[in-house]
Parts: sequence; C-alpha cells; structure tokens
Amino acid sequence: MMCLEKLIKAGLSLLLALLIAACGGGGGGGSDDTDNDVRVNVSGRLIVPSFVVTDSDVNDVLSTPIPNQTLTSAQVVPNPVNIGGYVNQPREGAPGNLFTTGDIDDYFLIDMQAGQTLLLNIADQNSADLDLGLYNLNGDLLDSSVGLTQFESLVIPADGQYYVRVNVFSGASNYLLSVGLTPSSDLPAGALRLSQEFLPGELLVRFDSTSIQAKNADPLLAQFQHDGQTYSGGVQRLRLNESAAEVASRTADGTLMSDLQQQKLETLLAIKALRKRDDVEFAEPNYIVRPSITPNDEYYSLQWHYPQINLPQAWDISTGDNSVIVAVIDSGVLLNHPDMTGQLVAGYDFISDPESAGDGDGIDSDPNDDGDSVQSGASSSFHGTHVAGTVAAHSNNTRGVAGVAWESRIMPIRVLGKGGGNSLDLAEAIRFAAGLSNASGTLPAQPADIINMSLGGNADSQLTRDAVAAARAAGVIIIAAAGNESTSQLSYPASYPGVVSVSAVDINRELAFYSNYGAMIDVAAPGGDLRFDLNGDSRPDGILSAGADDSSDTISYQLVFYNGTSMAAPHIAGVAALMKAVYPALTPAEFDAMLAAGELTNDLGDTGRDDSFGHGLIDAFKAVDAAQQRQGGGSVTVDPTLSVNPQSLSFSHNLQTVTLFIEQIGGDLGTVQITEDIDWLDLQPNQVDSSGYGSYNVVVDRTGVAAGTYSGSIQISAGSTSATVEVIMQVLDTSISGDAGIHYVLLVNNDTDEILQVQVDAVGESASYSFSNVASGNYIIYAGSDMDMDDFICDSGESCGAYATVSQPSIVEVANSDITDRDFITSYEYQSPSSSQSLGNSPRPLLLRRHDTE
Repeated sequence: MMCLEKLIKAGLSLLLALLIAACGGGGGGGSDDTDNDVRVNVSGRLIVPSFVVTDSDVNDVLSTPIPNQTLTSAQVVPNPVNIGGYVNQPREGAPGNLFTTGDIDDYFLIDMQAGQTLLLNIADQNSADLDLGLYNLNGDLLDSSVGLTQFESLVIPADGQYYVRVNVFSGASNYLLSVGLTPSSDLPAGALRLSQEFLPGELLVRFDSTSIQAKNADPLLAQFQHDGQTYSGGVQRLRLNESAAEVASRTADGTLMSDLQQQKLETLLAIKALRKRDDVEFAEPNYIVRPSITPNDEYYSLQWHYPQINLPQAWDISTGDNSVIVAVIDSGVLLNHPDMTGQLVAGYDFISDPESAGDGDGIDSDPNDDGDSVQSGASSSFHGTHVAGTVAAHSNNTRGVAGVAWESRIMPIRVLGKGGGNSLDLAEAIRFAAGLSNASGTLPAQPADIINMSLGGNADSQLTRDAVAAARAAGVIIIAAAGNESTSQLSYPASYPGVVSVSAVDINRELAFYSNYGAMIDVAAPGGDLRFDLNGDSRPDGILSAGADDSSDTISYQLVFYNGTSMAAPHIAGVAALMKAVYPALTPAEFDAMLAAGELTNDLGDTGRDDSFGHGLIDAFKAVDAAQQRQGGGSVTVDPTLSVNPQSLSFSHNLQTVTLFIEQIGGDLGTVQITEDIDWLDLQPNQVDSSGYGSYNVVVDRTGVAAGTYSGSIQISAGSTSATVEVIMQVLDTSISGDAGIHYVLLVNNDTDEILQVQVDAVGESASYSFSNVASGNYIIYAGSDMDMDDFICDSGESCGAYATVSQPSIVEVANSDITDRDFITSYEYQSPSSSQSLGNSPRPLLLRRHDTE
C-alpha cells in the first residue's frame, strides 16, 4: 500500500528562534519538556481568499479531474478571481492525472466588465509556452495573446459573459490567471495580441548577420516574401504568402475565427516562431501607429496605501531632502536593487555570528543583505529591502515603486540574518546609527536623523533600552513596529520609552487582523491585508515595495506585496523624513508633542488616543504642513483637493460592506455632492460632518439580483474638483463554491525537522485541519498545493501558506495542552509583467517534497 509523506526539501528561512524577529515576530527556542508521553492536538483553519479558485482538472493524483477542455465544459468562476491551474501537452510534465492524455486547453466562463483585464502568469515559462484566448458566448474568437514571455494579457472590450481559454502551445506548466482592474501601466510589454493594430501578413525582423536571401532554403522562412529592401538598423520587412483561409471557419474545439483573424493570428504565430530562433535578434508586427499619449509604467497605481495617508498632497510641499538620513536597522538592504539606486549612504553589518550572517565573517562594513534562507532552493525574505523601499525607494523615474520620502537617503544597517538577530547586535546598530561609540570602532559620516526598526521580540533588554535612550538623547527620532501577534503583550523595542510604536491598518482603516495593540501604541499606518482584494485590482491588499528572490543560483530583483506592522512603521519613518526636510530642527520630543496634539494624524477609533490606533492614522499632508509651520513658513498654500479612498471598490461574492473615505485637503471645497444611480448599492453616512466629509459605509444588497457581475460608478464632487469611484459587485451562482484545491498541511518540528502531514480539501472560505498525538516541542505549520504533481508544494504557480504568514512563519510552542485556532491564509503568488521586476505576495519561504514509500 502506498502512502504520501511530505518531506522538507528546503526553506525554513525565518524560524524566528532568537530574540529578534522580523515584523515584530516573537521568539521561541527548544522545549524544556522532556516528557515524551505528552501528546496533544494542534488544529486550525486554512483561510482561502474569496477571489481564489483552482482549475478543475490538475495533475495531482489525489484530485478528481473535472474536464474543462471545451466551450461546453467550461468551468464557471466568479469575478474578480485568481485561478490557479495546470495545462500540458501529452506526455509532458510530471506523471499524474493528465500526463498521458494531456490537458491542452482549460476553458473558463466568466462574467466580466469593460476595461477589466485578464492576466496569465506562466509559472514554468522556461520550459513551457502558454497562450490566452477570449471568446464570446457563440464561440467567436475576440482576442488572443500568443507571446513567448512569462505573461499574456487581454483587456475586456464590453460588459458580458466570456469564455476564456488557457492553451498550452508546448511543454507543461502551472499558471495563475487573474481577473481584475489592472492598470494599463501593469500590462506586459512586448505582447503579441490579436486586438493590436498591425498590418496582417507583415512582420519586421532583424537577423543577427545574414540576410533573408541567404536563408531561403529554410522551410520556416519559405512562407515569407522579402520586399527586397533592408531598412535602417538591418531591419527587413517580410510578407507572409497568401493565407489558406478564405472564409470564417469553426476550429476543432468549437471556436470560430474570421479570415482577417486567421491572417493576423498566422502573422503572430510566425513572429513567435522567429523569436525562438537563435539567429533572430527581434521580430515584431508592423504596427499601425496613431497619435497617442505614452502611459507611465510605474507601479505607483498599486500603492493604495499612499493616498490613504494623503501622501500625494504632502509631495506638493516636499519629497524629502538628501541631507535627511533614515537608518533602516533590519536584514540589510540589497545594495544593487534598482529601486535603491542613488538612495543609500554607507551603513554597516552588525551581525556578529558568522553563521547567522551568511557572509563568512562577523561585523563588517558591508550591509548588503546576504539572505536569511537556511537551505538551498528557498528564497530569503529580503525584509530590510522592502522596508527601505517604503521609506525612500528611487521614485518618479518611470519604473518600480515610489518611496514616501524619495529625496531622502537610507542608511542600511544589518542585524537580522539566518534565524533572526539578537539584542547585543541591535544595541550596537542603534548606537552606530546615532553616531555614538559602538563595537565597529567607526562612526557614520553623518548620523541618522531617524531610525526605523521593523523588528521586535517580547523580551525587555536593558542593553537595547539603554541604546535607545542614548540615541534619542542624541536627537534621533526612533520608530518601531508594534508586532504581529494580535495581542496587547508588550513588544520591544516598540514599547521602550521614547520609541514611536506603530500599529497597522488595512485598506478599510481598520486595525489589521495581525496588529498588536495596547497602551504603548502611538500611531497607526498602512500595513495591509493579503487576505483580501477590496479595491478590485486583482492584487491582494498588501503593501507593495522592493524585494527579491534568491531561490535559484541568481538573484531576481522584484517588487513584493507584504503585510505586517513592519510595513506600517516605514510609512511613519518616511513621513518623519518629509517633516525633517522642511523643518530640520525637529526633535524627538517635538515630534512626540505634535503627535499627541493631533497635528500629524486623523483620529480613528475612540475619540482621542486609544489602544488600537494611538493618536490616529498618520496624515502625511497634515504632518508636513505642521512641520513647515514650525519652521516659521506658515501653513502651506495649496489648491484644495478632494481625497477619496479607496479609489475603486470590488464586492466579491461574500463581501457586503466597504468603507469609503471622502476628505478635503488644503482648504475648504464646500459641500460634497455624491451621485450614483446603482440599484444594488447604498451609501450610508458613518462619521460625516455637516459638509459631507468623512467616512461612508458602501453597502450592496444582492436581494433579487441574478447571478453575474455588475458594475457602476460613484461620482463625487466638491467645489471645482471631482472624483469617480468605479464599483464592481458579484452575485455568485449558488451552485458555485470557492475551491482552492487539494492542500497538504505540514507540521514541522523546528528542532528535528520531523514532519506530520494531513490532507485538506480547501473548498469554501476556509478548511479545517487537525494534527493528533503531537509531542511537545516547537513547530512551524505550512500548507500548499501540488497541481503539477512535481513532488513539491509552494513552488511557482501553486498555492502556499504558513502560520502566521507565508513571509514570516511563527513558532508554535506545543506543551501540555491542545493548540487551537492556528488559522492562516493560503493563496497564489502574484507576479507582475515587468521585464526587470516582479510582484509577489512574498518570496517563497520553502519548497516541500512529496515522497512515495511502500
């Protein structure tokens, strides 16, 4: 009899076993309990985001395939949605359900709105070629994307139901198909789409050396005719011979193409074939050009968290100053990351343990993040790079993301390595940043004005406490993450006197589910929540910043979605840097007084200071304006603007209410006017002043509304300004339920690497798991799918999760009593179609292996 056993292949990259752990995570060492007879239960739920669905026929032998390979068998899915799937040519990929027969096509039936985007992310792009097609309900081909890169994308032309086809041209691969409100700047570059305007039958090509005439014996090139002229740069124009298709014809799978579409598709497929050749430098259609505006290709549009704190209005006053330095005491910074270009001053590596440092020595002057992964094949977190990117990523440069204070500079200081860090190294790092004597025997050329520490533990170290006090006495403003344990338990260094302790809010300005709270909280900032996509951009509502993946031999620079108080703290550090730029004399005590007086925040929760949000949610505009007034310049004069957040709303099938904030910035715009004629939507004033500014509950009522996807818009105006909030609402067919597929949940002993495993069918919004007869010890809990049956979970294109988060797994201490409610999210990684960077929920923390034994 065969049995499945998931074995660790690689990756317990963030064990959080020491005093200091990223994002305020707690510690945990080996258990002192030596009673091997003690056995308890460990249980919880896998939380499946409402926008996650799994292809009904995947390669995992433990799943039961439901074919969706034709129009008539198309799988009905909701919208917005992230679909994890798998396709393969016969006898390609790993042995499994689909190996012999192949699964060439996956069809989905989706109700979509005009302007929504289909984005196909091909997991194994180096060994497989997948294409994307869009059809109407009659089976007529409307558009197709047939490139060779990792991403294919299409834009929905009009409201309605559509068939979507994922086709494998060659090989086998997992994929992620996303439907949402994707900004145009986030669509793949160099795509080959049928809807593009180009001359059918013509293509432009440049060979590496010889001309087309020297290659006319090549069967592939025999179908081309050369126009006899070579253009600038060695480009040649080729024309395809007359197409064989003369009338519209129905294909074998029941879809329909016109003669023009057939010719255009033949052109694109010929270009695809040419792009595969070693002797072709480039090949592309002969595009029809018209007057147009070139869109900005930055990913700022995905940084919903900046409008939430009125940062764009603050940038009208200041974007920072290069004389203001923020020390990021963390895992170091990837010094060569594109978003760090020109943003760094000299820092230091204070990790004294060479094994933890991973760079072969103790403390040194190189603060580059050498990674925190403990096994090959697993990516490091590059936590410090993400934090530094939020503070001051290189910005307004048509690429990457924006930082809060992008004209300011980062001093990277490394204290977190493999397994975390310790209080001794942290204390020395704080002293160095403040320009005080330290173990390095050196001092920075200019001390930091601000210190950000997105790290913490539950132990109160006198050594660290003293270092914090000394740095504050030296005039440094010190910011720290409150912690991610959803508790009022004190976390340090955030709870030391003189440290600004930062809690996290989500896109609804509510306390994030993971955020610590309590008497030491000073202020709140965006931390995100990867469980949801409330603004309908087909991305989880996390915080987007710089990151990387080093799971392979080479490092890949990325843009990454994280959530945590670690992400909230650098928003405060960045705002403090903007304040210092306009008011260089700002002291820590003055910052504290302005915060307590409400000059820097908008009040949330109970009136005045409370234990969830401290003095409120940071308001970058108010803070910079207040700092400028302190400088003696008076309140800044700007044209009053209307601030509306979120800027789009997406009501997935189980979401009923979202909070909309309408505010005026920089002056009086007069009374707010709100117009909407959406039958199923109601705006209910929540906390609103006499002019209509404040928060509104946006409530949908699905009563009597047929299954489908609906859209509308809310028009908001005040004075001469206006804003439009696009709204999407989905009514789910009751015959459809969410399905994230077969998941394997592993309980990994942190000390021995022994594994307990259970199998879960992740159907619906959550799925329960339970381990029995668990011995005392320290454990980490992981879960993931294996759609391609390659013996690994959590690899590219598959669902993955860990307790408490996939980017920062936490220790579960098992002693003498049952452990319950260890709930965590499992979801698909998202990557962006950028040629040089990618977006992810997090770098994959581990690879797990399935091993069959007798």
